[in-house]
Amino acid sequence: MENRAFFLFFFSLFLPLLFSTIPFLSLYQQLPATGEWRLLQKSIGISAMHMQLIYTNQVVMFDRTDFGPSNLYFPDGRCRLDPNDTALKIDCTAHSLIYDVQSNTVRPLTVQTDTWCSSGSVLPNGTFVQTGGYNDGERVVRTFSPCVGGPLFQDCDWIEKPHYLSVRRWYATNQILQDGRLIIVGGRRQFSYEFFPRSASEPANYSLGFLKETRDVDENNLYPFLHLLPDGNLFIFANDRAVRFDYVNNRVVRKYPPIPGRDPRNYPSSGSSVLLPLHLDDIDGVDGLIAEVMVCGGAPRGAFKRAEKGTFLPALSSCGRLRVTDLEPQWEMEEMPMARVMGDMLLLPTGDVLIINGAANGTSGWELGRNPITRPVLYHPSDPVGHRFQILSPSPIARLYHSSAVVLPDGRILVGGSNPHMRYNFTGVDYPTELSIEAFSPPYLDMQYARFRPQISFTVPHQFISYGQPITVNFVLTSYMQQSGLSVTMLAPSFTTHSIAMNQRLLVLNVTGVVQASALNYQVNAIGPPTAAIAPPGYYMLFVVHAGVPSPGIWVRMQ
Repeated sequence: MENRAFFLFFFSLFLPLLFSTIPFLSLYQQLPATGEWRLLQKSIGISAMHMQLIYTNQVVMFDRTDFGPSNLYFPDGRCRLDPNDTALKIDCTAHSLIYDVQSNTVRPLTVQTDTWCSSGSVLPNGTFVQTGGYNDGERVVRTFSPCVGGPLFQDCDWIEKPHYLSVRRWYATNQILQDGRLIIVGGRRQFSYEFFPRSASEPANYSLGFLKETRDVDENNLYPFLHLLPDGNLFIFANDRAVRFDYVNNRVVRKYPPIPGRDPRNYPSSGSSVLLPLHLDDIDGVDGLIAEVMVCGGAPRGAFKRAEKGTFLPALSSCGRLRVTDLEPQWEMEEMPMARVMGDMLLLPTGDVLIINGAANGTSGWELGRNPITRPVLYHPSDPVGHRFQILSPSPIARLYHSSAVVLPDGRILVGGSNPHMRYNFTGVDYPTELSIEAFSPPYLDMQYARFRPQISFTVPHQFISYGQPITVNFVLTSYMQQSGLSVTMLAPSFTTHSIAMNQRLLVLNVTGVVQASALNYQVNAIGPPTAAIAPPGYYMLFVVHAGVPSPGIWVRMQ
């Protein structure tokens, strides 16, 4: 061990000479790596329409209960009895499961009511809350508390609260707020919002006229894009318009310009959106924080009706960025390398954005998408215009309607789902129901960058972070370190379904210093996020990023 340590230390002295011409902040952009796909399971038994990563390094997945029987049976032979089910009133197969990342195994979960096109968030204590759906599930709240301190096959399962929601919430969107509650916005023909949990003294729901104003003949205001802004207000995008909304006083405080081109971006046109990383490292107080929203892809106006008649219009290739904190915000438009509808946009621990899944023609809906886009695209927000997009390696599997993806703590992307049919359909169709799950490794996980990958060895006591307080992260690095290429990021995992990744946000912390403790060991000091509006309470993955290469993430809890 002493000889190995001496060799690594000696080798690290020469790394600056070997790589002095390569900018460390974007090392993996400079060398030829385009990502790698790996099939994890050929079939998990259900089509992963919805996904949520939880802090036990497990992913809860589910589709819908009215597909008919799935290919996943309960080990004890139990059955779900549902007289309201439109497909199968006695169903002895599962439509939800929990996937363990480390062991690559699944356990079926019992969901009683229909979760089709529902929404979700994670409470500050780590409980997964899932809301709404279709038919007998449209007003249900379901909770899942993770199994802690034991094997995957412990007896933790869904708990359902029938009729908790005030109205039908089908294609609604959730967002966790700074007080730890969830806001549930919209849904099919629902122009209102409500909270979970709610107190007995407050109204069951509140009207939101903006959703009624943005509804067109194809709707195109379902699954509205929600982002919690640093001032505590909500950014809401529906159809082709956006507002800053004060949900406490139920009023629109700002109307933003319509996105250029006036094409719709929400379901069923199904573009996608992210709040770009919040950089806490270059501000002088909260008032100086820049918040910027990005909206990409979708289908042109009228595409849904045309697709129903057999004409599948080309998807949109445009992206718009809006700095919502500017005094006079204006959309800045860019073109993706390829048009995409039904794509998923995910924030990576490096601050880049991954655009994955989807189709080149058509819209969301049964049988309404054509020409799968199997190549992900990496977007580098801080690079110059014209140099921000990077095309990555293709997957062999088409991921169309009802596909999803989430970022894992090790930096990979878990990808699953795709079922453009009303039932499970595996034969005689162009795009069979897809029961497989894959992992996509972005370029930063290529073996040629392994020596630049930090390994966190210790962080704040008990993994708790307090607002505005110093934190310390110890890490090991076998290469020479460039302090200018070092950052600490916190990523809130998303609930992903139907091209919308709810609740995801990435924070770039303010680093106050780096100390080399020994040949391979370092300590980075940073400041926790200043407010709950910037970082809502709950679980985040914390990463040390060096030379554009992230460490494996560890779970921390904001409180």
